[in-house]
Amino acid sequence: MVLKRETAPRDQDSISMMNKNMLKQAQQMQARLGAVQEELAVARTEATAGGGVIKVTVIGGSTVESITIDPEVVDPEDVEMLQDLILAAINEAMDSAQKLAADKMGEITGGMNIPGLM
Repeated sequence: MVLKRETAPRDQDSISMMNKNMLKQAQQMQARLGAVQEELAVARTEATAGGGVIKVTVIGGSTVESITIDPEVVDPEDVEMLQDLILAAINEAMDSAQKLAADKMGEITGGMNIPGLM
């Protein structure tokens, strides 16, 4: 003899309601993620090097928008130092942009690492 447990309609209603709530929450999270991604796409981060003689601005986390060089730091005899300062400022600006993106996304995901999100 096989006993079969029948699911009460009330249980099915509860499960259906839970599924609807989960779907609604997922849609809300997706909307918030989209808004944050749009915000990050136009976010500007700045970094300096050499005590502020080099300033780099990055937009969207991946595009160098501007580089400002104080004319006093330009020494034709030491171009290598200028190159190093520019690289340092660019790398710092890119790191800041990535940190900003991670922080913003972490606010939505609760710190969960969701593959493919960033």
